[in-house]
Amino acid sequence: MLRGGHKLIFVTLSDLLFRARQFLIALIGVALVMAMALLLTGLANGFRTEVTSTVDGVGANHWVMTTSSKGGLTAFAAFPQSIAGVVAHQAGVAESAPFLLVPGLTAVVGGNTLSYNVAGVLPGHLGDPSVAAGDGHGLAGADQAVADVRAKAPVGSVVHLGNQNFTVVGTVSGRTLIGGEPVIYVELPEAQTIALGGRLLITAVVTKGIPHVVPTGLSVFSSSTVIVATENKVQAVIASINNSTFLMWIVAAIIVAALLYVAALERKRDFAILKALGSSSADLFGSLVIEAVVVTLVAAACAVVLSHFMTFIFSQPLSIPTSAYVELPLIAIVVGLVASFVALRSATSADPAAAFS
Repeated sequence: MLRGGHKLIFVTLSDLLFRARQFLIALIGVALVMAMALLLTGLANGFRTEVTSTVDGVGANHWVMTTSSKGGLTAFAAFPQSIAGVVAHQAGVAESAPFLLVPGLTAVVGGNTLSYNVAGVLPGHLGDPSVAAGDGHGLAGADQAVADVRAKAPVGSVVHLGNQNFTVVGTVSGRTLIGGEPVIYVELPEAQTIALGGRLLITAVVTKGIPHVVPTGLSVFSSSTVIVATENKVQAVIASINNSTFLMWIVAAIIVAALLYVAALERKRDFAILKALGSSSADLFGSLVIEAVVVTLVAAACAVVLSHFMTFIFSQPLSIPTSAYVELPLIAIVVGLVASFVALRSATSADPAAAFS
């Protein structure tokens, strides 16, 4: 009799070895699909992490912005720079500075056209980017710039912003927005010249502490609110990526299901013999389930490795969360279980009499 878990496993492993080539082809296909799913998860999460990194890099915990901006960092809604002085003298404000961010500008870097975001800051105040050791120094002149590494403008290079040339004196990392567009920092008056024709406007007053009163038309937003509001600008993109990720899991299930369906058809007589020897339909279906789960789990392990070598596919920042790696084997098991139901009828309908025909 073939009843018993160890005998079921023996039959399953024997079939896996017998059809090793078929299972290997399916495993490679599923691994590639799962690797793409991981990368898409990292792409969607990258939109979130870049906003968090850029907002946190300012060093403030509250932002005074126009009410109409709803706290969105890329929602260009400017107001007079003079308001920064009003906010600075409000009770509850320990430190403050004017800040200007203008998204979606175009620059020439190394002869190539680059989309970037310009940030105007006051050196030594909130918003002034901290330059890592060995990557140059901070802003110390009107003709200087600090650029995110994705601008591909190393220290000492010259970038053409607006009608002016700036020497890159320092680089930072993780300061991007809108899917990887780098932030280039210059002194506030220079940013106003580049983007606003010299008009004394800003898009935020960044503070440490909460101003008790702000002028009409302005509101105080926490950094966490600014992060969420800025993320919301790309929610449609993130939703599309998440839908594509879900499609990847469906494709993986279809690949495994096709493999099991063909294997089940080829094993029709084997199922009949096993039933004649005492195996139940549940035993035979269990064998198919084990095969499917083994393939998807091994494919998941391969996908983790492959994903690290496939990051070149995307030019945007990728940030695969730890939760994605934790969830991957669980999803792999679900994919295997769902796929195995395609071969359910072949396993349960096998006629023991056919073993002797």
